[in-house]
Amino acid sequence: MLTLLQANTADLLVQEAAAAPEKMSLIKMAVAGGWLMIVLLILSIIAIYILGSRWWAIRQASKPIPHFMSNIRELVRSGKTSSAINLCRDTDSPMARLIEKGLERQGNPLPDIQAAVENVANIEVAKLEKGLPMLATVAGGAPMIGFLGTVIGMIQAFYNMASAGSNIDITLLSGGIYTAMVTTVGGLFVGIIAYFGYNWLTARINDIVFKMESETIELMDILSSETFTTDKDI
Repeated sequence: MLTLLQANTADLLVQEAAAAPEKMSLIKMAVAGGWLMIVLLILSIIAIYILGSRWWAIRQASKPIPHFMSNIRELVRSGKTSSAINLCRDTDSPMARLIEKGLERQGNPLPDIQAAVENVANIEVAKLEKGLPMLATVAGGAPMIGFLGTVIGMIQAFYNMASAGSNIDITLLSGGIYTAMVTTVGGLFVGIIAYFGYNWLTARINDIVFKMESETIELMDILSSETFTTDKDI
């Protein structure tokens, strides 16, 4: 009796295992999405590369420089403008390059100095924003490619159904619908990563721009005070 129960239990387990659906891995899912998944893979690699490179560039640009402006102020007040310029050249930072350009123009009218500094600032911001338009394109284009796969999959499903005539089977629809859903998920996944990454990088760059503006204002104050002191001495 016990042997018979064990045999029945073993048979039930085998039947349940055979009836259980096979688990789908991410690789199999991507392959089922068709050739459009290759396009989405390329876009995801581009997005990750831009995110990584811009993150590193922004991180380097936003590193704090202890006592930098105070040292510049003291050197300028001491009449050591060349030493202040050398300090800027030895400091690898967008802020330092702004200050260097302003100090090189010392003696010119303040509006001319400010214009020169703003030109350098625009160049530095453009360097930080390199690749962001492409990232924005990925954020908008990846979901559209996914929706294209959805349309292609639905067309395939209805074509199979029409070709079958009266012998309609659910498997004729499932293949095309499965492809449609996989490409949609892939496109949204890549697009969401690129979208949030773009906005995060833009926010970080805006913080750096704000710091540049603050440093520019402080430089103008230093140079204007030096000009005022020189005119007063004369």
